[in-house]
Amino acid sequence: MTNLLDELVTKALDGRAPTRDEALALLVEETDSPDVLDVVAAGSRVRRHFFGRRVKLNTIINMKSGLCPEDCGYCSQRLGSGSDILKYSWIEPDEAAKTADRAAEAGAKRICLVASGRGPGRRDIGRITDTIAAIKDKRPGVEICACLGLLSEGQGEQLAEAGAYAYNHNLNTNEARYADICSTHTFGDRVDTVRQATGAGLSPCSGALFGMGESDEDIVSLAFELRELDPDSVPINFLIPFEGTPLSEQWDLTPQRCLRILALFRFCFPDVEVRLAGGREIHLRGMQPMALHLANSIFLGDYLTSEGQEVEQDRRMITDAGFTIEGAEERTLPDARRDLVTIRRRGAGTELPANA
Repeated sequence: MTNLLDELVTKALDGRAPTRDEALALLVEETDSPDVLDVVAAGSRVRRHFFGRRVKLNTIINMKSGLCPEDCGYCSQRLGSGSDILKYSWIEPDEAAKTADRAAEAGAKRICLVASGRGPGRRDIGRITDTIAAIKDKRPGVEICACLGLLSEGQGEQLAEAGAYAYNHNLNTNEARYADICSTHTFGDRVDTVRQATGAGLSPCSGALFGMGESDEDIVSLAFELRELDPDSVPINFLIPFEGTPLSEQWDLTPQRCLRILALFRFCFPDVEVRLAGGREIHLRGMQPMALHLANSIFLGDYLTSEGQEVEQDRRMITDAGFTIEGAEERTLPDARRDLVTIRRRGAGTELPANA
């Protein structure tokens, strides 16, 4: 199995993805499977090559909580949810700006503005535009990511013009089982929104949620489906089984399982921002520092409807593990792989035979 891990590292450093069989081998926990510590060590080589020991900090501001008309089975804000969460309409731009300012002071480089709902209306885009302006007034250097649900035509361009840097819309699970977790929109709807955001010039952010009963094959399929969207950042969430949701009894994840999943995504997205997101405290527990050897980015503070680890505890965890917090002046993504672009000098219009 050492040969497998060495081959995966070689491929990743060259910007190539594992095969499906290689990816599956990382997840299987059998006697002859690679030990999880060896898997993490191999993934860490890739992470250090592209990102050194930097950890990018991000924070979420829940602009509008609860009362969502969608029925995503994992979500505490879903239609019919019995979860005892905060429910409120849009917060004011000044309140969001104050929260963003505190987060930036703690080291957050990206501020994620999230609102429950199927997608933004015209007034909602206006609210986010005003909020972006209020945040930029105090912290002009922060990246602002919007996460507002399904986009309609032209909305991505409006957000980009307002100063948004990125748009997040996670695929969450693979296409074959998407209908098992949601009936009010489709996998294709999500893919279309990510593509609209990309086409509007926003940095595409799309990731996954694990712990919903998915198989190894489902995880690998999702990784390859995400690769087709070519995201700049990939948040990896682990299910928080809220009471009052259909998945409240799903407590199947172990720290070792989470680490294997993170390693798989590091190999599939070697030079992309892999972000350790919701559920890390619950499922990784004392293994969180080890996850930093795979993920180069984490969420700081609280999530949408659940509280996260204390900010100072996160900062200590990062430095105690030998990592450094990425500054606003540092680039997250590595330089473009211009070495992979080869000008065609054969085939039509030349005297050399084509490559097919």
